[in-house]
Amino acid sequence: MSGTPTFAARPTFLGVETRADAAVVVAGVPFDIGTTNRSGARFGPAAIRQASRMLIDGEHPSLWTSPVDLPLSDVGDFAIALGDIAASLELIEQQASTYPHLVTLGGDHGITLPLLRACAKRRGPLGLIHFDAHVDTWSDNFGQPYAHGSMFYHAINEGVVDARRMIQIGIRSPVQREVYDWTIGRGVTIIAAQEAHEIGPAAVASKIVEVVGDGPVYLTFDVDALDPAFAPGTGTPEIGGLATWQAQSIIRKLGGLNFVGMDVVEVAPAYDLSEITALAGATMAWEYLCLLAKSAGASSA
Repeated sequence: MSGTPTFAARPTFLGVETRADAAVVVAGVPFDIGTTNRSGARFGPAAIRQASRMLIDGEHPSLWTSPVDLPLSDVGDFAIALGDIAASLELIEQQASTYPHLVTLGGDHGITLPLLRACAKRRGPLGLIHFDAHVDTWSDNFGQPYAHGSMFYHAINEGVVDARRMIQIGIRSPVQREVYDWTIGRGVTIIAAQEAHEIGPAAVASKIVEVVGDGPVYLTFDVDALDPAFAPGTGTPEIGGLATWQAQSIIRKLGGLNFVGMDVVEVAPAYDLSEITALAGATMAWEYLCLLAKSAGASSA
């Protein structure tokens, strides 16, 4: 082992620099005013970047790639409008539109809507792989139409997501029957957490590939898809979730999909002093980037 020790790495994601020629860009969005339970995800980008230092001292142990093969850039955090959800979402969309392929560190899950809007303007309606404890298809949250549980209601209605190419993994929270039925009725595929446990990662990954097909697809990973035993540092924890190894195993089996963007959201580090939630979030982004690096290598071979 050589190079910079993990604890001395640059305070960016995986210690990478900002570079103009990057094929993939990492950005943070320190925004959490759309949360409906515990706030604190505004500190998620910094925590994920710090935890990502654990991932810089070697290649992926099964793909034998590294995100630095892409190349990769960390452009820092996006600007937001303090205290204003609608204005912040507009700002996020404007900034996201300048990058062809984003990996975004949240922030609450509401940031995914403007990220999808920006991506769909370039790619058309997107397939969506959605890891979460919650369906996030409420029309509003306690009267707020753009809180962190309503973004996919809007994304489906706006046509930025093709609901027939959308799959949710890990769902297990209480939900009104009409909200669940609306989601299924639009064509969304749901794999509940209990089902994911019973059928296993390989079957889940196979279903994901079947649903999203070969069109452009976006991956959104809410860290509360993981059981609180593995990710206590989040705003809306739900018991019975995925283990980190299950989520890793599923993502590792998604090579070859036409990925166009990804985010990791809802890391609220104040509720987890051991950094395990931030490390889990950083690792899911790292797994995704290693898949991209593998695909890029295969394309250039």
